[in-house]
Parts: sequence; C-alpha cells; structure tokens
Amino acid sequence: MKFFKIILFLASIYFVQSEIEHVCESGKYPPDPTTSFVPTYVVNLDLPPSQRWLELSRKYEKPLRTLVTYIKQFVLEFSPKLQKLIDLIDNKLGLVADSLPQPYGEEIKGIANATNIELGELVLYNIFYEVFTLCTSIVGEDSSGKMYHARNLDFGLFLGWDIKNDTWIISELLRPLIMNINYTKGGELKYKTVTFFGFVGLITGVKPNAFSVSVNERFNSNGGYIGLFEWFLNINRNQAWTTLVARDCFENDDMDFNHVVKTLANTPLIAPVYYIIGGPEKQQGAVVTRDRGKAVDVWQLGTNNTWFIAETNYDHWKKPLIIDDRITPCNRCMDKLGKENMSFEGLFNVLSSKPVLNKLTVYSALIEPKSGRLETYIQFCPTPCDPF
Repeated sequence: MKFFKIILFLASIYFVQSEIEHVCESGKYPPDPTTSFVPTYVVNLDLPPSQRWLELSRKYEKPLRTLVTYIKQFVLEFSPKLQKLIDLIDNKLGLVADSLPQPYGEEIKGIANATNIELGELVLYNIFYEVFTLCTSIVGEDSSGKMYHARNLDFGLFLGWDIKNDTWIISELLRPLIMNINYTKGGELKYKTVTFFGFVGLITGVKPNAFSVSVNERFNSNGGYIGLFEWFLNINRNQAWTTLVARDCFENDDMDFNHVVKTLANTPLIAPVYYIIGGPEKQQGAVVTRDRGKAVDVWQLGTNNTWFIAETNYDHWKKPLIIDDRITPCNRCMDKLGKENMSFEGLFNVLSSKPVLNKLTVYSALIEPKSGRLETYIQFCPTPCDPF
C-alpha cells in the first residue's frame, strides 16, 4: 500500500508542477535576516579530533537528537519489523567509526560522547549525505573574469510530509542545524564550510584564493548502497567516502584548483557523485561527473564559450526526469541574468527561482573563491511550490 501511495504521489507531481508559475526572480537579495540567518562558528584543528566539536555539541544536542529520533520513528512507522534494523544500527554500526579515515571517525565519536547520542545513529546520520542529497550548483564568471560559486542544498525527499506546514519534515528538522564553520590552525583560517551540526564531511566549502567545492548526488544503478555494503563487510575499503575525500582536499595545504579537479576525478569512491569545483582565476570552473571507479566526464568552464556551468542531479549531456527538471529553469535564469550581472545578488535571485528553489531546499550558499567570501542563507519555499 505504501509503495502504491508513493507511485500515486509521483504521478501527481507532474500535474501539480504544471500549475506553478516558474519565473526568474528579482529583488530577493539580501533575504530577511530574521528567517534566513545562519550562525558562524570556529573549529580549531589544533585540538584532538574528539574535542573539536565539544562546545557545539552542548549547544546543538537537542535539535540533533530530535532529528535522529524522528528518523527512527519514521522507519518504525514504515514497518515495526524494522526495529531489528534500528537495534543493529545502535549496537553494530558504531563500529564503522573505527574504520573511517582519520580524523573523521574520532570527530564523530567525540560528538557522540558529548551528546550521549548512540554512535551508530551518528554514523548513519553522516552516511545519509553520501547517498541522499539533491542539489543545484553553479560556477561561473562575470564580465571581468571574477569567479563565483553558488549552490542550493535540497534534502529530505520521501522522509515524511508535514501536512500542517506543507513541507518535508526532515527539511524542517535540518534547518536549525545549519551552520558556517571556519576551520583554523595555528590561529589562522584554513578553510570555510557550510554544514549541518554532527556531519563531519564536506558538501559545501571554500579555501580562500585556492578553490571551492560543492557536492551533488548522482543517480546511478551502481550506486552508493553497493559501496556502503562493501565497506561495512570489509570487502573493499580501498575507496573513499565522497564527502570525506572532499574535506581531505581542504586539509591539504598543497592543493589548488587543478590538483583538486584531478584528485576528485581519479579517487575511487563509495558512491557516484558530482563535484562542482571553482577556482580563483578566470575560467577555473569544472563539473566532475563520477562513477564509483573514475570520472566519466570533466566539464570545464569555457567549453563552447560558456561563462557558467550548472549541475543538478543528472548528467549534463542527458535530459533530466520530466518531474524533476530544475536545470532548464536554472539555465534560463542564468542566461537572463547575463555575465555582466553576475554577482551574489544575481545568483541568489536565480537560486530563489522555482523550481531551483523547492520544498526540499534548506539553504543557499554564495561563494567568491578568490577572497573566500561565503554567505549562507536558510531558505523556505512558500506554497505554491514544487515538492522537489
């Protein structure tokens, strides 16, 4: 019955979307700070990994626990028989933390100890972002060659609908956990990220005057679930977690734009993914389309005289699903914006245009790779709005 309801829901989306007006927005920047503000915190890399998140753990334990509790309740509502799965997660999945590349396993264990949340549940929380994130990312340049990078992060598909507030429940629970993190070492800024508290990988980040990265999920039959099972069963651990290898690039002081593109194109991965990479110099932009083993395509800014490239969750040379076409409106609004108007304001307007902005969108991030300027805003899509 639940499967039938999902199919019926998907079938209805096409007709719902046809009733929603899709226009290229203007005047959306800057958004109202009372609803869009994202706090910024410092994580000191000189501290032992298990201690880096202690202060934030005390502050964010409650909203993180609320999210983790909801996920367990959702699983049990789907089928009470899945209680055995939850028990397995609580009792066994925590052991995976010891197998993760360091310092990430120790960071997760430190958060678990500080919040008294089961280690297995926090490991699962981190795994979610390896296989279950919808997004839109853009990298491009203005008429002077100044580089920009922007993204919407969409999360929560099919994990429960809030009828009262007309939105996805997970998306609602994630917004209070959004934060900007400035990672420092020796008292100096090393890099900046946008993250959800409790997640230690990297899905959005910038290293000033070096590079920027955003990570988008890629739908593929040889998907992340296969890689996860291989890791859990110790069949193959000679593959990297998609968001941890991204953070590795930021931890390495020798990395620049070209090295990051090469690393993220060639490192074997647990899951297929898109890496959208920006640099501080003219035409330093790329979308790396990844299979688990290697890149199947590296799309460079400037190809066919492009001044921007945009990526959602489908290969750029293929048509997206008819019920999930965010790329066509995104490209249309970018073309309307024009190279001469490329700016934080212009990009935010594009990211605020439906269906680029949808019910799953939890934040928009705007980045200047050269200066390291990063602005993040919590996003909401008022009804009528595309569900994704």
